[in-house]
Amino acid sequence: MKKQLLCTSAIALGVAAAPATAQQWDLTWGGFYNTHVAISNTGGDATKGAGAPDYDGLNTFVTGEIIFTPSVTLDNGLTFGFRADLEAQNNPNQFDESFFILSGDTFGRLEIGGTNSAGYKLSIGAPEVTSMWINSPSISAFVPVSFAVPFNFRQAAISSYTEVAGNNDGTRINYFTPDFNGLTLGISYAPTATTVAPQGFDGLGAIADRSVRPLKDIWDVGLYYGQSFGTTDVAFSARYGEASTGGAAPAGAGDPSTWAVGLSVGFDAFTIGGSYAKNDNDDGTWGLDQKGWSLGMSYDYAAWSFGLTTYQGKYDAPGSSDIAMYKLGASRDLGAGVSWDLYAIYVDADNVLGGGDVDGTVVGTAINLSF
Repeated sequence: MKKQLLCTSAIALGVAAAPATAQQWDLTWGGFYNTHVAISNTGGDATKGAGAPDYDGLNTFVTGEIIFTPSVTLDNGLTFGFRADLEAQNNPNQFDESFFILSGDTFGRLEIGGTNSAGYKLSIGAPEVTSMWINSPSISAFVPVSFAVPFNFRQAAISSYTEVAGNNDGTRINYFTPDFNGLTLGISYAPTATTVAPQGFDGLGAIADRSVRPLKDIWDVGLYYGQSFGTTDVAFSARYGEASTGGAAPAGAGDPSTWAVGLSVGFDAFTIGGSYAKNDNDDGTWGLDQKGWSLGMSYDYAAWSFGLTTYQGKYDAPGSSDIAMYKLGASRDLGAGVSWDLYAIYVDADNVLGGGDVDGTVVGTAINLSF
C-alpha cells in the first residue's frame, strides 16, 4: 500500500567519474494501456434542452502511454538518464512529460525538465481500486461534469493531487532527498508556468521570459513518510506550493497557492486512507478558490482487490457549488501485467454560477495492461 518514490539515491556530486569503458546504457522502456467499456445514465438541468450534452448509453474510453527511461550508472555510483512519456493516443502534446534525471545512493534524485512538482509526486490519497479514478478528471469521459462545474485540471475540487493554479508538467527543477528511515523530502522551482516545449520555446516565446507568462517563480515543497510497525503500514504526505504573478497576468491578479495532506494505514488485507487539498486562487483569476477531500478503503483477497472510495469537492462561489463522486470497484490480477476491472460510479455535480446540475451513474469494466 505504500507509495514508492522512484529514487535510486546517490553519491556526492563532487566525485569524479572513472573511465566508462565497461559501462553500458540501460535502454529501459515500458508503459500502460487501459481500455474501458461502460454504460452511462446521466441527468440534471445541464443535460436538458437544445445543445445539451448526451452521454447516455454504451461508451468507451482508452488511455495509455509508452514510457522511455534510458539510464547509465557510472563507476562513481551516479546514475544519469531521462524519462519521456509518449501518449498512446492522438494528443496535441504528444509527449506530456520529458525530463533529465540524476540519482545516487547518498545524493537523492534531481529532475530537470517538463514534469509535475515534488509536492504533487509525494502526495497520497485514498486507496483506489480500478483504473477509473475519481480522485482525478477521468470520470468526465462518461459524465459531462464540466457542464455543471469548472473542471479545473490539477485543482482541488476534482482532485487532491493539485498544482499551483493547476500548472501541469511545467518546466521545473525537482530535488528529492534520499529515504531517511521512511522519510523523503522534496522541493521544486519553476521559473514560469508553461508546458514542455522544444528548446525552451512555445507559442508565447522563451520560457525564461517572465513578461509573457501569467505566473512566475513557482515553488513547491513536500514530504512523504512511510513505515511499517509490526503488521501495520502507515504513510503520510504533506505539501505546499505558491507562485507570483508574471507580466502577462491580468491587472489586479493575486498570487495563487495550494496545499494538501494525505494519510494511509494498512493492516492485514485492509487499507484505509484519505486526503484533503485546497487551491487558493486569490481573486479567481486562476479559477475559483476550491477544496476537496478523498476517503476510502480497499481489501485484498487472493487475486482480487475490492474498494469503496469517495471524492468530495467544494467551490467558493455563491449558491450551491459542490461535486460528489462515489465508486465501488473490484479488480482481478490476471497475471503478467494484465488486470480486469469492474466498477459502479455515481456522480452529482451541483450548479456553480448558473452552470446547471449534472448527475450520472456509470457501470463499467476495463482491461489494464502494464509492461
